[in-house]
Amino acid sequence: MVRLFLAIRPPADVCSSLKTICYGVRGARWVETENFHLTLRFIGEVFEPIVEDISSELVRVSFAPFDITLHGVGHFESRGRVNALWAGVAESAELQQLKAKIESALRRVGCEPEKRKFKPHVTLARLRNARPVTLQDWLPSNGLFRVGPFEVEEFSLYESRVGGAGSVYIPLRKFLSG
Repeated sequence: MVRLFLAIRPPADVCSSLKTICYGVRGARWVETENFHLTLRFIGEVFEPIVEDISSELVRVSFAPFDITLHGVGHFESRGRVNALWAGVAESAELQQLKAKIESALRRVGCEPEKRKFKPHVTLARLRNARPVTLQDWLPSNGLFRVGPFEVEEFSLYESRVGGAGSVYIPLRKFLSG
């Protein structure tokens, strides 16, 4: 079994800008620069032969290049505890359309529909059991964060290998606009 997801990798200069706000939160495990990505769809664990079926269907997803801008920061929490910090993505109809096309392609190969609402973001840090008060300085200090626009000409299929030192993301295939 392999664990898969689809994502857009920001360009190096955008990743460098993201790294400038990755500090100042006690207990945060900051994401390494090379792991920054905007998840389009978490697929989950599938049997190896299905990977080719997924790739074959995704290669048919057609989209024109489009621009996106990263804007603002926020956090995800569960049961009153913060578990992730993120940089947001300014609203983009083109990004939503690409997401919908990907979802349709995945359903054609038998993937279960995504149950969660799409909240485009780039994860900056993971936290364990942090209280929202932990972010009282970081959120307002970085709330006006903005970088871009940058052009999206491709998305990639990644394998995610979870280990003790964190996740390793292995690009398996790129899907180009056109």
